[in-house]
Amino acid sequence: MLSMLGLDATAEAVYRAMLAHPQDGTAALRQRLSLSDESVRQALDTLSELALLRPAHGRQGELRAVSPDVGMEILIARQQAELAAQQLRVEASRAAAAELIAEFAESRPTGGAETDVERLVGMDQIRDRLASLTRQVRHEVMTFAPGGAHSPEDIAAAKPLNRQLRERGVQLRTVYLDSIRNSPATVEYVNWLTRQGGQVRTTPTLPTRMIITDRTSAVIPVRTDDTGVGAVVLTGEGTLTALCALFESVWGSASPLGEEAPKRTDGLSAQEATAIRLLADGLTDEAVAKRLGVSHRTARRLATELMERLGARSRFEAGVRAVQQGWLPHSV
Repeated sequence: MLSMLGLDATAEAVYRAMLAHPQDGTAALRQRLSLSDESVRQALDTLSELALLRPAHGRQGELRAVSPDVGMEILIARQQAELAAQQLRVEASRAAAAELIAEFAESRPTGGAETDVERLVGMDQIRDRLASLTRQVRHEVMTFAPGGAHSPEDIAAAKPLNRQLRERGVQLRTVYLDSIRNSPATVEYVNWLTRQGGQVRTTPTLPTRMIITDRTSAVIPVRTDDTGVGAVVLTGEGTLTALCALFESVWGSASPLGEEAPKRTDGLSAQEATAIRLLADGLTDEAVAKRLGVSHRTARRLATELMERLGARSRFEAGVRAVQQGWLPHSV
């Protein structure tokens, strides 16, 4: 019953018996549960590691089971920390995969009938190639848009294009950063896009800017810090399979814009949780701002508020306290 929380059947049976019969020692547990002495001791070791046993008050050398309400909270908190650690690994893998693909593609020679990489230099070439791909698309456009809020000029330019795509029956799915929720103009545009039939979700961070058309072509910048320098158009089947899987993974964990961005059980928003992780990793306010798609001032305010909530006087101390309070897994 409690296997999902890390307890095997024997450890659960011993825990339940200790709750029901707190005076039982090892011998009594062994007899009551028809277990070997080794099985009981292994179960007690497991329960101790999970902090489900504590020294019995006034009984030297004996252990007692913590109450179920405390015990289940401990197990759930442990599982949440493991899930948070896994999410950090997934995010790191996403970013590494995207960067590796772009770096590899940039180093590939261009030209020739067999190439599946096309290199674009400068913003003019990028815009012209995107326009060409947009005219050719028939079924679907999937986009990572990590740039944060849109400018009025970008919105004015995007609306006619998106309207044309929807009139042609092209499915539009876009993942933005959570930070756009604080931009009324961008939210208004995204709501307009949703009314046209587009689908939009948000997430705290994105691994790279990316546009995939009909699952056959992907455009990725060669430098994440300056997307106007150049880009590559990737058409290799294996590469597109990996990039589409990356998009679907991020899409599946992102939040629809029409819904409030979820809070974690520790009270942090997804953006705050990401910010404290980035700060603990040693990123500057400027780097955090870029990753979250917010202004430098907003990133500084986030850092200050989080440090105040943690009672920390330095970022290093904030990272330590964040781990202690369960905001970050111990592996960070």
